[in-house]
Amino acid sequence: MMKTEQLALTKEWDKTFPKSEKVDQKKVTFVNHFGITLAADMYVPKTAEGKLPAIAVSGPFGACKEQSSGLYAQTMAERGFLTIAFDPSFTGESGGCPRAMHSPDIDVEDFQAAVDFLSVQENVDPERIGIIGICGWGGMALQTACIDTRVKATVTSTMYDMSRVAGNGYFDSADNEEARHQARAAVNAQRTQDYKTGEYSRAGGVVDPLPEDAPYFVKDYYAYYKTPRGYHPRSLNSNDGWTVNTGTSLMNTRLFTYAKEIRSAILMIHGDKAHSCYMSRDAYADMVKDSKYADNKELYIIPGASHTDLYDQTGIIPFDKIEKFMKENLK
Repeated sequence: MMKTEQLALTKEWDKTFPKSEKVDQKKVTFVNHFGITLAADMYVPKTAEGKLPAIAVSGPFGACKEQSSGLYAQTMAERGFLTIAFDPSFTGESGGCPRAMHSPDIDVEDFQAAVDFLSVQENVDPERIGIIGICGWGGMALQTACIDTRVKATVTSTMYDMSRVAGNGYFDSADNEEARHQARAAVNAQRTQDYKTGEYSRAGGVVDPLPEDAPYFVKDYYAYYKTPRGYHPRSLNSNDGWTVNTGTSLMNTRLFTYAKEIRSAILMIHGDKAHSCYMSRDAYADMVKDSKYADNKELYIIPGASHTDLYDQTGIIPFDKIEKFMKENLK
């Protein structure tokens, strides 16, 4: 029998976005198949009646539910959906030890556990469940769509393929055997050191202070995670980052192997000024090439938008399009 861990959940509103008067919000918990208790914020439209379509939201990779995912969840609840924004295992208010750890398998399981939870809510129609993944959790959402047939619609926003970054480096700049060998050697040396000290070394969040010659995308991250715009004390990216050895699991996994076989609807959203845009373009192209199920797949590129614009810029995030997509596919 799955037992729920007693988590210390914050009662006050501590989000990076203002509270909506159009929805009711409360903390909920549920257990994944690894026995880890996950914490989530549930948002329900105040005008809700009957069984609602539902959406689970997570991301960005290294963020917490008080940041971008909560904004997406609350906004979609304003538009008639019951939503949850959850903290992944080992992060935020969710359980799991050691902290700041992750595995792609557990990441996908977290999304599936969220679907489990939504499926049994009295005010949710289990045949109308969708998911939204942001940044690295966009990749995990797409991977979840590969295997979970209960998910009828998936939105990825400013998606990262974390396994590609781990294996090839940013912009595929380290896509060669020697670079991968050196990356493996560095992670494994860190594992030995961690075992000696009995502590897991952290990789550090977004660099601070920001070097003047930092690449544009690093400045983009800094502007969100390290300023009042998006900083949160429970966000890994805003603080000490992931454990260094999380690279082990990403190097051992490649996402989207069976993406061509996804029968449910997929909407991939990206800004054309985002350093990461190539990941959505390539994943979409691979997904629809020679696929029998390409008709309900769409890549939507937003001119002029950067990677983090789709974290919180409500004038840029295409919520009208997301709403229409979800309503059409969660009928």
